[in-house]
Amino acid sequence: MSHTLVRSLLILLVLVFAMCKPEAVEKDVKRPPNVVLIFTDDQGYQDVGVFGANDIATPNLDQMAADGIKLTSYYSAQAVCSASRAGILTGCYPNRIGIHNALGPDNTHGINASETTMAEMLKAQGYKTAIYGKWHLGHHKKFLPTRHGFDEWFGIPYSNDMWPFHPQQGPIFNFPDLPLYENETIIDTLVEQSQLTTQITERSVDFINRNKNNPFFLYVPHPQPHVPLFVSDKFKGKSNRGLYGDVIMEIDWSVGQIIDALKSNGLEENTIVIFTSDNGPWLSYGNHAGSAFPLREGKGTAWEGGQREPFIMKYPAQLEPGRVLDTPVMAIDMLPTIAEITEAKLPEKTIDGKSVWRVLNGESSKSPQEAYFFYYRVNELFGVRYGKWKLYFPHRYRTMNGQELGKDGLPGDYRMIDMEEIELYDVVNDISETKNVAAENPKIVDKIKLLANDMRSRLGDSLLELEGSETREPGRLNQ
Repeated sequence: MSHTLVRSLLILLVLVFAMCKPEAVEKDVKRPPNVVLIFTDDQGYQDVGVFGANDIATPNLDQMAADGIKLTSYYSAQAVCSASRAGILTGCYPNRIGIHNALGPDNTHGINASETTMAEMLKAQGYKTAIYGKWHLGHHKKFLPTRHGFDEWFGIPYSNDMWPFHPQQGPIFNFPDLPLYENETIIDTLVEQSQLTTQITERSVDFINRNKNNPFFLYVPHPQPHVPLFVSDKFKGKSNRGLYGDVIMEIDWSVGQIIDALKSNGLEENTIVIFTSDNGPWLSYGNHAGSAFPLREGKGTAWEGGQREPFIMKYPAQLEPGRVLDTPVMAIDMLPTIAEITEAKLPEKTIDGKSVWRVLNGESSKSPQEAYFFYYRVNELFGVRYGKWKLYFPHRYRTMNGQELGKDGLPGDYRMIDMEEIELYDVVNDISETKNVAAENPKIVDKIKLLANDMRSRLGDSLLELEGSETREPGRLNQ
């Protein structure tokens, strides 16, 4: 065989190999990580074993923390249902986008179509998306999750107590039937909810099985443990904290089922799983409420117990397991963090969150945010977290201290307190916020006032009758 012929054959082999190579390379390209966000309702800071619960067994969440990271200074976006969901899904302070309080059957507004949800952001990256559980960002068709980036939805449009069986139906409320949705179709009217956690879990597992070959975003906003409490027979009477503890045990089981589905499909390594809650416990419900211990107060307040939540994140491919982080992080940071990890494009409109990926992966212990702002009601600025400090401005808040707690599904009555002067707490060394140190730290107080005034100029403050220059309108039914 001539030298020329040999050379020609070698060139031909190289060309054939090169033509085949792209397919082989394509198979080796690592796909973007899946994202699973598990979001409970009214769960207290202490209501997980690794956060201090000794009367509720949460083996799956405890194992998730051992396999991932635990954040001890994570805050929800606001201390109430709809607002907190708006924050984690859009990366915005809820009042920036006009979502306040808890939307109900009578509301005619919801999330604006011009806002970008985490689902829309990831869908643009080729992700399959689903939500199984409670939506609560508007119940009219234009506001439903299927109109805001989710391919699939099974669940309820607002809180599970917004139904005719509310204990205060008649004297205070006049709720219609509670609908159960499959995408945009009402498939049932709920008269009891004991199978809902199981159904949500089964849908979640099925979604993972069906999408094992696609990157996906699975959002699981459980209606529980928001009252009224419901649990299936498989967990009834199993905890040492009554019905509330049974409900948490079933949610823990649900987490285990989802993680097992990831494992069985070979997806665990490359999946981000986040577990947290929307706000603190609804303390007026007594034995049907969770515990925020050692934090002060609960849901509906800016005190630590209202917004400081359990947070566990697992991502075996990128996160060293077993670490505990105390750097402050807020729900508004989740969207930009997921965007950085998945290389997704951030929303075009201004958001408030910043990526905390370098904090989560251990590259930094410093938050990218100079401060976090605690709004409540309709745009009232209650407080600011700045480093180890938490400052509160004069405002009215509710407490159950000295009050008779509710029992077995009936609420007790809150007592209202007027905070008349600025209060400052070192929430690192005084986690229970017992000692007001404002007088001893005038420079810190002045610094936080400056930060607050800057935020007021942008987002406003109803307590001072200030309108912000950057707030946006929610979606309106007739617009």
